[in-house]
Amino acid sequence: MEPFIGRRRELAVLKRTLEKTDRHQLDRPGRALLIRGRRRIGKSRLAEEFIRQAQAPHVYYAATGQALGDELRTFAEEVRTSNLPAASIFDDEQPASWHDALSLLAQALPEHSPSIVVIDELPYLIKEDPTLEGVLQKLFDREFSRRPVLLLLIGSDLSMMEAINTYNRPFYRRAADFVVNPLTPYDVGHALDLPPAEAFDAHLISGGLPMICEEWPRGSSMWTYLEQALEDPLSALIASGEHALTAEFPPEAHARRVLNAIGSGQRTHSNIAAATQAVPRATMNRALQLLLEKRIIALDKPLSTRPSRDSRYRVIDSHLRFWIPFIGPRLTDIERDRGDKVLERIRRSWTSWRGTAIEPLIQESLRRMDDLPEQTGAIGGYWTRTNDPEIDIVGADREPIAKTITMVGSVKWLEDRPFDHHDLSELIVHRSKMPGADTSTPLYAISRSGCSVEGLTHISPEQLLDVWR
Repeated sequence: MEPFIGRRRELAVLKRTLEKTDRHQLDRPGRALLIRGRRRIGKSRLAEEFIRQAQAPHVYYAATGQALGDELRTFAEEVRTSNLPAASIFDDEQPASWHDALSLLAQALPEHSPSIVVIDELPYLIKEDPTLEGVLQKLFDREFSRRPVLLLLIGSDLSMMEAINTYNRPFYRRAADFVVNPLTPYDVGHALDLPPAEAFDAHLISGGLPMICEEWPRGSSMWTYLEQALEDPLSALIASGEHALTAEFPPEAHARRVLNAIGSGQRTHSNIAAATQAVPRATMNRALQLLLEKRIIALDKPLSTRPSRDSRYRVIDSHLRFWIPFIGPRLTDIERDRGDKVLERIRRSWTSWRGTAIEPLIQESLRRMDDLPEQTGAIGGYWTRTNDPEIDIVGADREPIAKTITMVGSVKWLEDRPFDHHDLSELIVHRSKMPGADTSTPLYAISRSGCSVEGLTHISPEQLLDVWR
């Protein structure tokens, strides 16, 4: 098994939750967590590592989207071969429903010591049998909550997993929500032994996916890793994007065509429509809504003191932002051992692509900083339809319509040029066109290679990375 990277906080939360089940004085020691996160983010691997460290009796069942009868047979076999103390109860029983299966599972659990039950890809099961939520609620109340068990319910369908714990659903308030996010830039840099600026590059490529970081040679530059990964059609860099999209949409789905347009740089509604002319406008709008509901894309709005309709779409996952323009259209080249052609194309476009792709990550880093101007409660960007001005960083007291603009800034993420007088002059002009800003609004330079001018605050890659510790 590959080395396990990061997740110290997540493992600590799981450990504390398991410890809460080992309280004999409690009438209901059982606990449940609804674990959600985007596909291939490492939810299953996290659960496996937790089980390994916990050394408690457990059963791990991963649904596969089969028919109900097949799922029940697979579930029964997983319990039968597990190390639960009374797993043999399934030897002579073949449950015909989830009520029967989970009732038997409860009897197989230890009564006086903690155990762990994992049901992975729960949305598959609910889609096949919508009554499962009610069954879980009933048996959790009657059985599982009364036993020292930690029930981990895992799913990649973010909207469905969120809905399970809403007011009008049967399992409401039985479980706590637990979100597994990508590895942070700090985690990536620490795991790969990279300096701060290169850690951000690695995060843009990997998206913080553990499986990519695990195959990235420690201490290697992004170009060394890309050269290696593009020679292997089975590398995580190549396979992860296609696997994630195939799990969400069939290849011919309109949503994939719309997503490819956004990932290739078409961010406005009109540009997306122009890039997907064969897709009817109503179908395109439904595809956009689906992508938003699945948290695959986001709709960004300009942050200022005036309302604006100039919204822009973007792909949320930074690995997909990289994979869609550079890897997806070139899979055939990679399969015929021409990864060198793909690498050359990445080299030609890298600087301009990275300049845009890094902005959401920098904005998120700034949101975590403590020493920004007072009243800064929101970080975003500002633009007009004509991009005059277009401002990378805007701080404000609230969003999307602010009362006060607290800062404006520019991102310059070049290896060979610091933020200079030309960049400062441009930022001052843009500030003068920014609704809500004036000459007293602080200026910020977020630069990869330093800052050669005075009169503004410079934020370095080291400072950006430090907020992710």
